[in-house]
Amino acid sequence: MVRITVEMMGKPGCHLCDDARVIVRTVLEDFPETEFVEHNILDDAEMFETLKNEIPVIVVNGRRHATWHVDMNDFRAAMRKELL
Repeated sequence: MVRITVEMMGKPGCHLCDDARVIVRTVLEDFPETEFVEHNILDDAEMFETLKNEIPVIVVNGRRHATWHVDMNDFRAAMRKELL
């Protein structure tokens, strides 16, 4: 089985992060082989400086998929592609 890792970089109180989390979790219900990891940029000074104006950032298997907004259809297609 193919293992997929999805990471989300964000922070508490970020409404775009909250929106992205809902979309990501909804899509991932169809991909049980996926590991979902959230990173709070406030916990890492370097990550904060790099991403503070870009969150949320969604990364699929080490490749940036989305910044600021996550489109459900695009994310689902990216997940399917990872299974090929």
